[in-house]
Amino acid sequence: MIRPTYCNNLVGARIFMTTEPIEFTQDHTEDGAHTTRWVLEGDDFKELETHRIAHLGLDKAHPPYSRVRIRPMGSFILVCFSGKGRVLLDGRWQNVGAGWACMAPPRTLNAFHASGTTPWYFGWVRYDEPSTVAPLVGAGSPLRLKCEGHTLQHVFEGLQAEWNGARHPKHLHHWTEILQLELRRLARPWRQNERLHRLWEKVSLQLAEDWTLTKLAHEVHMSTEHLRRLCMHELGRSPMAQLTALRVAEAQRLLETTDDKLEVVASTLGYQSAVVFARAFKRWVGCNPSEYRVQH
Repeated sequence: MIRPTYCNNLVGARIFMTTEPIEFTQDHTEDGAHTTRWVLEGDDFKELETHRIAHLGLDKAHPPYSRVRIRPMGSFILVCFSGKGRVLLDGRWQNVGAGWACMAPPRTLNAFHASGTTPWYFGWVRYDEPSTVAPLVGAGSPLRLKCEGHTLQHVFEGLQAEWNGARHPKHLHHWTEILQLELRRLARPWRQNERLHRLWEKVSLQLAEDWTLTKLAHEVHMSTEHLRRLCMHELGRSPMAQLTALRVAEAQRLLETTDDKLEVVASTLGYQSAVVFARAFKRWVGCNPSEYRVQH
């Protein structure tokens, strides 16, 4: 039996069945009465602008805390230190607790909300990355992965302490550089695995190929189950979901930079029809391809 999933406290959200796309009508922010936040803006000091960081912060979130960003301009990374919440990843709600990080690429629907009875404590960074620059979080980045949460907590809190205290330029510079290095490591862990690196580099150049799980596993001389486990560990998604991520990312680029008809884009990416392509695109990005093209 299919059970409905409810999107609580999210303006513009509708109740949806797990087999249907998730839809939101507008950006939304809600903090709740007991939530505390510390935020730095991108123009607070030059190192943030250097790394295209639009905002970063530390939140201790209590329900009904929630965020919806329909098509943010840059990458987003969230690292949980304690408590738990739910984050919309690859079109599905997933739990994110202590020691876990999650991320989303630019111009892709993302949303999250506090779901527990204890404060959900996390650090987050949102970037400002126009389509002309390579984003920190891309199709090859994991959507969710286990990480050294304590290390990143120390970095976020070190930056917070320096900003709230002496604000020494060199100290701010070093804290920001460490934070950026740690986030870059989170966003590109699969590049440390040579076989996965070769596989997804090849797939990204041959997206029109009729890739199956068996064919992907054969490329790297693995069993299908071994490849599935490795991708889940390194990327937080299955091999076929990773294939979809690469195709959707390339679809965004084509919709932004060409006037190709949807049928042509679909064929270029290996989809059987424009309808199948549009369904996959909407699930991941939050709008259909035609709407996306008009807005970009």
